[in-house]
Amino acid sequence: MKTVISSTEAPKAVGPYSQAIAVGNMLFCAGQIPLDPRTGELVSPDDVSAQTTRVLENLGAVLHENRMTYANVVKTTVFLTDLGDFAAMNDVYAIYFPNEHPARTTVEICALPKGAKVEIEAIAVGETTPKPPSTFVSPVDIAPGSPL
Repeated sequence: MKTVISSTEAPKAVGPYSQAIAVGNMLFCAGQIPLDPRTGELVSPDDVSAQTTRVLENLGAVLHENRMTYANVVKTTVFLTDLGDFAAMNDVYAIYFPNEHPARTTVEICALPKGAKVEIEAIAVGETTPKPPSTFVSPVDIAPGSPL
């Protein structure tokens, strides 16, 4: 049985798709682009680092809605409109996935919705029995060297 997962802390789906679908202990997250969830507007049109941060914050909100964290992510796919932005994206990505990095595919594509530079989708695996909800804490808010 599948369950639709939707977080108000991430941008609403703008088409006939769900932010994520949970099946058993797996979560399949739709690609997130760098939209501010409050305004629906693209953040920092020329800054792939800021866009990657927003994308991963949006992804984190969807994970949290299903009682998961970045540590549950086993696979990501990163879409970039310019592979020249790979290093900048990767530097931000490493903050959110500092240990036991998920498997990842990165591809260059010709365009993304709203002129975004980056989109990231993910697959996460959780415990058989979900943990009780907790407060979402972004890795950006955690002091360097602190365990997630």
